Amino acid sequence: MGALTLPRKVVVLGSTGSIGLSTLSLFEESGVEVEILALTAGRNVERLIEQARRWSPKVAVIEDESKLETLRDGLAGTGVRAAAGAAAVAEAAAMGADWVMSAIVGAAGLPPTVAAARTGAIVALANKESLVCAGPALLAIAKAAGGSVIPVDSEHSAIFQVLQPDCAHRVARLILTASGGPFRTWDRAAMAAATPEQAIAHPNWSMGAKISVDSATMMNKGLEMIEASYLFGTPEGRIDVVIHPQSVIHSLVEYADGSTLAQLGPPDMRAPIACAFAWPDRLPWPAPRLDLAAYGQLTFESPDLDRFPSIGIAREALRLGGGAPTAMNAANEVAVAAFLDRRIGFLDIAAAVAGTLERMNSLGSLVVTESDAVDNAMMIDASARRIAAEVVAQKHRRL
Repeated sequence: MGALTLPRKVVVLGSTGSIGLSTLSLFEESGVEVEILALTAGRNVERLIEQARRWSPKVAVIEDESKLETLRDGLAGTGVRAAAGAAAVAEAAAMGADWVMSAIVGAAGLPPTVAAARTGAIVALANKESLVCAGPALLAIAKAAGGSVIPVDSEHSAIFQVLQPDCAHRVARLILTASGGPFRTWDRAAMAAATPEQAIAHPNWSMGAKISVDSATMMNKGLEMIEASYLFGTPEGRIDVVIHPQSVIHSLVEYADGSTLAQLGPPDMRAPIACAFAWPDRLPWPAPRLDLAAYGQLTFESPDLDRFPSIGIAREALRLGGGAPTAMNAANEVAVAAFLDRRIGFLDIAAAVAGTLERMNSLGSLVVTESDAVDNAMMIDASARRIAAEVVAQKHRRL
């Protein structure tokens, strides 16, 4: 078997978050030779300094400009250039890497992801908001530049791996699996009283606070439905969700002949990262192995749409089209932040998102113009955040 031909020049956007940490851990454990051009972080300057000292990128970027001096001091004598601000993050994304990990959480990840796509790089996409806000435009930009977008979310990676290109027109359904999160068996009364600490205690995955809350509300599955629709050219009516508490089957593709193909593996994000890094080859690394006998059984159930309305909200956003997915994502970010700050209750998150979409739709604010896709998405994002903040404030006053 021949040697792997792997990307050599790498940028990691969001290197201090859970996906960024998993990416660097994969490089460490696999022993691959990479030249890291840039590492970027939002606010965790101490961890960024540690990473930059270990990996010696050309530049380390902290988005929070107030931490630039700390970053400079921490990198003194290393030869690593320090930079700060959103523009510097986008510049790092466009440094000419072969492979860019896009792992910045939230809509803030859209501009640098697009900047990376414009260079013709392979974009390993863990920032689901980029696809939700500007999916068709992002994919078109990458294709026109001669690059590609490979999904890193475990669900979309699973579909990517088992979706046979020659049979894509024979796909009957895409089936996204969901763990059900920490509140899978809770009733609505208990969920109404749920605390942020309970919401971020995911039973299977180690993730950041925002993504963990999205799993608890199942908004992550709503966002993933929109991603899947864009990534794989599949209408909303042919995308389903099934609860699979063990998180062993990461997603499935059902074909017109009745065959259903699934991708399985332990719940470890380094596996889909490795897939995106080496595709179409496979990266040898000391990956945890799947012991099905140890699990004993795998179980499945339909999601309860009354307790988890986010799935229905996402379907409605896909049906509305235009700027609705962008507005949904922005409203969710505002609502989740308010919940984590204890300004609204857990069940208020989905209600705030639905209320924002209803208000924007009634105002005609979801119409997409012919302007630049990124600018358009960011304008709708800003409008949705303003309205969501008003909706959240109303709910906060009633607490």
